[in-house]
Amino acid sequence: MTTFTVSADDMEPIALGGAFLGTGGGGDPHIGKLMARAAIEQYGPVRVIDAEEVADDALCVPVAMMGAPTVMVEKLPRGDEAREALAQLETFLGRKADALICIEAGGLNSTIPFAVAAATGLPLIDGDGMGRAFPELQMVSFTMHGVAATPMVIADEKGNSSVINTISNQWTEKLARAQTVEMGGAALVAIYPMQGARMKKGILRNTLSLIKEVGETIAGERAQNRNPAEALIARLDGRRLFTARVVDIERRTTGGFARGKAILKGVDADQGRNFSVEFQNEFLIARDGDGTALATTPDLICALDADGGLPITTEQLRYGLALSFIGMPSDPQWRTKAGLELVGPRYFGYDQDFIPLEKLTKAA
Repeated sequence: MTTFTVSADDMEPIALGGAFLGTGGGGDPHIGKLMARAAIEQYGPVRVIDAEEVADDALCVPVAMMGAPTVMVEKLPRGDEAREALAQLETFLGRKADALICIEAGGLNSTIPFAVAAATGLPLIDGDGMGRAFPELQMVSFTMHGVAATPMVIADEKGNSSVINTISNQWTEKLARAQTVEMGGAALVAIYPMQGARMKKGILRNTLSLIKEVGETIAGERAQNRNPAEALIARLDGRRLFTARVVDIERRTTGGFARGKAILKGVDADQGRNFSVEFQNEFLIARDGDGTALATTPDLICALDADGGLPITTEQLRYGLALSFIGMPSDPQWRTKAGLELVGPRYFGYDQDFIPLEKLTKAA
């Protein structure tokens, strides 16, 4: 079991690692990093604890941003919405939270919980519900372990909030997404309240430690004027997918999601080849020019700026940008029948069965 303390300066590598493992989604990590740094500087450092340190009857609550990452670039949070959502959920439940959880290992949602943890003095559990980022609320490991998403509280920057109770986690996604759209496309939520015993069964462990380590690797490699791709592939059992330049980008914000497709032309070792990557907030499927899948959800598809080595999110995609795409195996829970029903290619409408990354690509 490991416990560690996160300072304001630690938020830089955590934001970098979250942006990379977020598979292009989870929101702009820069915004969350600034929020977390400000909170830690005001209230003090955050304690990250192992899941086994949590009592079985403790109340554990994930806090997160919900909505389209493209919206968060311009619609900045006020800063206290997630804390207010948590406080209202505590009032509804009639008890205080004992620990906080990151709902996903991605971008803004890997940093916002640190801001709430600092402001409340609550510890943050070393783990999350995805091991990456996914676009819909029910797409968490907790769903596979029977944890209800509701009651949940959703709050916006204008001061609006509501408590939602639903009959299933899929209905939570539908009703909360509709409210998020009316709130301007992005909102903050306190969701999946659970006891410590349920958390220990459902959480994907040690992902906050991993996020920090990945971010430190990226920063360290960049400091040595090296692209971090090879070091990350070695550390994460990854596969090099391709290096290519964006030649066309279709992106639209609809239904509370950023959806689209990038067309890319290969460079360097991939000169002469064509590729495409489709996304719904996160990168979901990467294909060769002939349509052959190179990697599919739930395995991770991550992008680095081919020149600077920084993680690239879907809202940062633009014409002319050169990218190195890396694939990584997802947590084994996502490769089960229950996991694929939640986040497999067919759920997203692709006429494609999931094939493990290691069968689609060769080891680097």
